[in-house]
Amino acid sequence: MNQNALTGEALGRRNTWEPSVYYTLGMESFYFAGHYITIHESMDTYGALTWPGAIALCQFLENNQQQVNLRDNAVLEIGAGTGLLCIVASLLGAWVTATDLPDILPNLTFNLLRNTKGRCRYTPQVTALTWGQDLERDFPCSSYHYDYVLAADVVYHHDSLDKLLETMRHFCRPGSQTTLLWANKIRFQSDLKFTESFESSFNTTLLTELPQEEVRIYKATAKQ
Repeated sequence: MNQNALTGEALGRRNTWEPSVYYTLGMESFYFAGHYITIHESMDTYGALTWPGAIALCQFLENNQQQVNLRDNAVLEIGAGTGLLCIVASLLGAWVTATDLPDILPNLTFNLLRNTKGRCRYTPQVTALTWGQDLERDFPCSSYHYDYVLAADVVYHHDSLDKLLETMRHFCRPGSQTTLLWANKIRFQSDLKFTESFESSFNTTLLTELPQEEVRIYKATAKQ
């Protein structure tokens, strides 16, 4: 599968999740945690689209609240994209920080404010994060602790996989008691290679697998 195939998936994926999702004129609508959620998307960048891994992890979090209780917990999402996963985590009671590249933040912030204002216990925060860059300066271990780190469809055909793994290790380090939840659709050989590195870096559990969507959801904690 090449980059053109990934673009084709972006164009064709919108009918995959009916009837919980519908798409019209750059706006995608969902229903999670008792609320309708409207997401503004753009075809200009992959980060401005909602991908299957995010939808799958939203469904998992909503349906498994006893297993993963986000209420009153600090949650960080890396590669938040359109913000759907952060919105659902906020609706489930988490104190959320959404991160992504600087050019993604305006649309991310718009979607978060549109869908969480007056609905959530905590106002979600938005901040820039480039994987592997200035992590200790911008997110020093002594000051920043998260109960959960979320990542959805952050592994695809790009050159930042080592930096992504470095970022995961920074936030989910030994002694932190942080739990990492990673959802990913298997598209490329690089997905499988990254999964091997991921499993060697963390104590991992495959929480669920959705064969039809080719999505896997992992739970991970730091190796001591």
